Amino acid sequence: MIKERLKGKTTPVKVGVTHGDFNGVSYEVMIKALMDSRLYELFTPVIYGLPRVVGFHRKHMHLSDFNYNVISNISKIAPKKLNIRSISDEEVKIEFGKSTRLAGDYAFQALETAVKDLKDKKIDILVTAPINKENIHSEKFAFQGHTEYLTQRFGAENSLMLMVSDNLKIGTVTNHIPISEVAGSITEELILTKLAILNDSLKKDFLIDMPKIAVLGLNPHAGDKGLIGTEDESIIHAAIIKAKKQGTLAFGPFPADGFFGSGNYTKYDAVLAMYHDQGLIPFKLMALDSGVNYTAGLPIVRTSPDHGTAYDIAGENVASPDSLKAAVYLGIDIFRNRQKWQAMHANPLSGH
Repeated sequence: MIKERLKGKTTPVKVGVTHGDFNGVSYEVMIKALMDSRLYELFTPVIYGLPRVVGFHRKHMHLSDFNYNVISNISKIAPKKLNIRSISDEEVKIEFGKSTRLAGDYAFQALETAVKDLKDKKIDILVTAPINKENIHSEKFAFQGHTEYLTQRFGAENSLMLMVSDNLKIGTVTNHIPISEVAGSITEELILTKLAILNDSLKKDFLIDMPKIAVLGLNPHAGDKGLIGTEDESIIHAAIIKAKKQGTLAFGPFPADGFFGSGNYTKYDAVLAMYHDQGLIPFKLMALDSGVNYTAGLPIVRTSPDHGTAYDIAGENVASPDSLKAAVYLGIDIFRNRQKWQAMHANPLSGH
């Protein structure tokens, strides 16, 4: 994987990684994913976190040859090295597997610092390690998660949570809301908005010229022509018809169980699910440790591993770094793809 990516390497991309909840597996997977110095030919990693916690994990994981560069300001970033952008030199108590307010506060501080640097173009992409949505929640972070926070911070009217693996891409119409609110939240307008974001992302971020998108139904059997709910016909199907008229190659609605069970998803470039678990359960079953959460529709590139804080295995040195590695690679690919797309669609006469 590393050799293949280095073959066509260009200027290293600056990748900012926020440390997430330090009582989970974030530091373990960040260190495992970023300690291979060969990677620094491809990108320059910057962990937004706590140097003392990095040092703690270095000892805890018995890494005598693990080196890094601590900086207090992003302008001091060192190329071809692992950089730790210090958000504090305070020594904190690590309580593996526990949700604490302190961990939430520092998770937010790292995120805010990285977002500022991203806005100032000091880093090129953002990779977010998992947070605990309960302990990070405050007056300053009154959001359901990273997706909603970043959507507001970068001034987007809407965005799309898009789960990405090598053979599957699944977006969701609704994100982190109670299941009791899903049906009432799904509107024709919202589906059209999400389809437009997904279609645009597939073209610009993944360089797919004419993407085919499968749309899942809401009810069992996609409503059975109104026998099991009317939303599939009156809202979802109607939105698909309008999307086609607008130039989006959307198809469905498909019953979710049969769609995945039959392997029908392989015929499409992406899938739009109606709610969180409808899309993420099959995705996580198929993506294993290689899945990535990507926020489509933003002016910046943000990815994240598809696992959570994993409190149950925190501190045991058994967590896989594969999802975080995939998040870094995908972020770099999308960043490069956007540059290629802009170059391909630039007006050759604009400078005359």
